[in-house]
Amino acid sequence: MIRRKKKVRKLRGSHTHGWGCKKKHRGGGSKGGKGMAGTGKRKNTKWTWVIKYAPDHLGKRGFHRPKAVQYTPNTINLSDIDENLALFLDMGVAYEEEGKVIVDTTQLGVDKVLGTGRLSRPLVVKAYYVTPKAEEKIKAAGGEVLLA
Repeated sequence: MIRRKKKVRKLRGSHTHGWGCKKKHRGGGSKGGKGMAGTGKRKNTKWTWVIKYAPDHLGKRGFHRPKAVQYTPNTINLSDIDENLALFLDMGVAYEEEGKVIVDTTQLGVDKVLGTGRLSRPLVVKAYYVTPKAEEKIKAAGGEVLLA
């Protein structure tokens, strides 16, 4: 049976640990709010802290372009064209003519053809825009590019 007292006996047996009534140590209100609460324009509770340590916290900064102005083109890679060629033929997006398959990417709603991947057969690609790398690979496979 150990009869020795612990070395540290801080506030043992105290219900409130120096906070008075138990209710006073509850919630964020006793701490002045949680996080950045109270740093706003009204009451200025933590105003001095904000001014010193987070001067950019208040106010507007920067600019967002409107969604109507932003433009992200729909793209397709050469590897995707090569893999889905049978599907494109069934859909009527691609058709065969003189041993070469003509793929019309404009019917797919694609704006730009990118050059990732390889072509296994010669293709004629119709598109609004083709990257130089894609054009080079299409010609290397024995195909050609038609800009719409």
